[in-house]
Amino acid sequence: MKKSPLIAAASEVLRQGESLLRALDDEKYRRKLRPAFNSAVGGHYRHCLDHFQSLLDGLDADEVNYDHRKRDPRIENDRKFALSETHRILSACQSIPENFLECPMNVRSTVNYEIDEAPLIASTVGREFMYAVAHAIHHYALIAVMCGLMKMPVPAGFGVAPSTLKYHAEQPKAA
Repeated sequence: MKKSPLIAAASEVLRQGESLLRALDDEKYRRKLRPAFNSAVGGHYRHCLDHFQSLLDGLDADEVNYDHRKRDPRIENDRKFALSETHRILSACQSIPENFLECPMNVRSTVNYEIDEAPLIASTVGREFMYAVAHAIHHYALIAVMCGLMKMPVPAGFGVAPSTLKYHAEQPKAA
């Protein structure tokens, strides 16, 4: 059975995370970098997994609340635990039937700095998978910069949007 392009994208971005986790050592995963707002790769990676987990949790509740993320410090401090959580989330994503992506759901997220109220917005499961993938790619770009500061290479295409990769591939090669 052919999988949805959204589930394939989620799987790919989570596999890219696996590759990163396997390439980094524990110290680099936890190292806080002053030029990167004193954050660590582990914190950004945990944030990505939190959004996927919030989405998965919302499937049972018919509402995703991105403000109620778990923020488990083990994910940001223990690279091996982060890898096992990546596998668990990847497996859960891959088990979602394609027709389920069209199901409506509600989404909550605080988006205003002055008003402490999270609006409730109608969405679909598929749209939220699209968001989780795009959000992860954005944070992967930050992680790629952080890895560059540590002289640590990242997997090819890591943190680059698929549309950007496609655009660059279609450009004529400089002579």
